Formats: sequence, C-alpha cells, structure tokens
Amino acid sequence: MLVVWSLLVLTLGVFMVITPQTVYAFTQSWKNSTAAEPSDLYLLSTRIGGGFCCLAGAAGIVVQFVA
Repeated sequence: MLVVWSLLVLTLGVFMVITPQTVYAFTQSWKNSTAAEPSDLYLLSTRIGGGFCCLAGAAGIVVQFVA
C-alpha cells in the first residue's frame, strides 16, 4: 500500500514541477476576482514543493523495496 501512496505523491510532485500554472488554476484561481496570472514566487514555491513531493515519493518507493 505504501508503494501506491508513494507513486501518487511522486506523480503529484512531477505534475507540480512541470505545470505549476495548472496547479494554480485548480487551487488558487477562484480566490482572484481578476484573470491574473500566478506570481513568479508562487510558481517557484510550487516547483520547490513539487520537488519535495518527488523526493518523498521516491523515498517511499525505495524504503518499501529495501526494508
């Protein structure tokens, strides 16, 4: 079961790294009354968070097969 969750987190992390604009559209755009684009800081922090998700997902997969 850990492998399934790890793959889910890894997939989410890759999605966050590749397309942070889509993550913004799903999670934050409803808070904005104008059709504004996400800030550079938001894009950077989303990519960094996605990188951490990738690391956590990969670590979960490795731990499952090593332990």
